[in-house]
Amino acid sequence: MEIRIFTDAAALAEAAADIFEATITEKPNAVLGLATGASPVLTYKALIERCRAGIISFKDITTFNLDEYCDLPQNDKNSYYTFMQENLFSQVDILPENIHIENGNADDFDKEAAAYDEKIAAAGYIDLQLLGIGNNGHIGFNEPADTFTEGTFRVKLTESTIRANSRYFTDSEMPRYALTMGTGSIMKAKKILLIATGAAKAEAVYNAVKGPVTPHCPASILQTHPDTVFLLDEAAAALL
Repeated sequence: MEIRIFTDAAALAEAAADIFEATITEKPNAVLGLATGASPVLTYKALIERCRAGIISFKDITTFNLDEYCDLPQNDKNSYYTFMQENLFSQVDILPENIHIENGNADDFDKEAAAYDEKIAAAGYIDLQLLGIGNNGHIGFNEPADTFTEGTFRVKLTESTIRANSRYFTDSEMPRYALTMGTGSIMKAKKILLIATGAAKAEAVYNAVKGPVTPHCPASILQTHPDTVFLLDEAAAALL
């Protein structure tokens, strides 16, 4: 596990974009695993700038998103489909057919989850997986539990995650369930990049990096991955 610490979020985002750029340059048809939330926004802005400058291209890239809310219209302002369209996909040269996000409105969630894992496998698995980390140590929507998860599955969100994300749902009730890649799915990525900023993430980062490998801090499993990079600002790294 490689740990890199930055003085501010902007410098961190450029470093994250450097890792994406290196992956895409080496493999123009790379498979990228993408995340949502506040943490990756500046990284996506940096990637958009590099795409517009002709430094990188997404035209042969395939993407798979970590997670999506259940029972939320795809075009809702808070869906992760909308987030990705607004913050990345609509502003780069990616082909729509190469974008994959779980269908949180599927008639059969188990069937949808299995099909999603099959698509990842058919694509040759993920070359670079981007992660954030929740205040409780979750990655994707893999919440603290007694066992690590395997493939994509439907999860009931914990109250701590609902509290953390409810600020975005100002005029509607936040969903209580989501579809997410399991920790087993995430660990199949060839390289994993986790970014975290702010003092609120410091305890989770410490537990992920220095604590025991335990499903009670899902991110701690990254200690066992052969190629993982943590990019942190000073606040998020304060307890290391």
